[in-house]
Amino acid sequence: MNKSSFLSTLCEAKAKGEKKIALLIDPDKAGPSILENTRSLLCSDLVDYLFVGGSLISEGDLDNTVRSLKSFSELPVVIFPGASFHVSSHADSILFLSLVSGRNPEFLIGQQLLAAPKVKASGLDVCPTGYMLIDGGKPTSVSYISNTLPIPRDKPDIAAVTAMTAEMMGMKLVFMDAGSGALNAIDPAMVQAVRSKVDCPIIVGGGLRKIEEIKTIFEAGADLVVVGSLFERDPSGSLEVFSAIKQRADIEIY
Repeated sequence: MNKSSFLSTLCEAKAKGEKKIALLIDPDKAGPSILENTRSLLCSDLVDYLFVGGSLISEGDLDNTVRSLKSFSELPVVIFPGASFHVSSHADSILFLSLVSGRNPEFLIGQQLLAAPKVKASGLDVCPTGYMLIDGGKPTSVSYISNTLPIPRDKPDIAAVTAMTAEMMGMKLVFMDAGSGALNAIDPAMVQAVRSKVDCPIIVGGGLRKIEEIKTIFEAGADLVVVGSLFERDPSGSLEVFSAIKQRADIEIY
């Protein structure tokens, strides 16, 4: 798999009006059962990308998780880092995140300075990403670890200007995230506001549990949705969600 696969294919999909789904795997939770369920899901051809990472990787092994996924899948594996040491040369791409919604310099530029030499040496496809934390109804790991306040759920104008600024600064992707385990998914009106201000692909994650939620997020302008907690809690249920989205895609989403 070419290491430029993620960013290039996502941009190509956006140009065609296609919508994509990523499955997020947390190395701390990637035990044998999760990996086996992942294998089963991938056999169904319902996922387009594999994201690996989390805000806090305390016990899991990022590198071994990536290698396990690559052993049974040809899908692009994309690192979704929470810290400077979350790098694996066995992956295809890495989201080089800057937490543009916050004011903590450690996550605007500090962790990036520490990670840059290792990322450069890894040969990974580097995807400069403006990361925006959105209020999902409760504090999440990412808000706690990053010590930042999320953008209020009812302030789409703030989100739109933040995303526009990130794109003007040269970032190639915008990632709107309510955080793992969020009570509420991001309001489609906020996604629509961001879509109206940026041309780059938009990624949306956090709190997405239902088919209709994902459908409306796509209709609002998202190019890629990320699902993680749903799969961890209910692999068979998430399979039904992914299947329903793919079956209805040509009619109602694309």
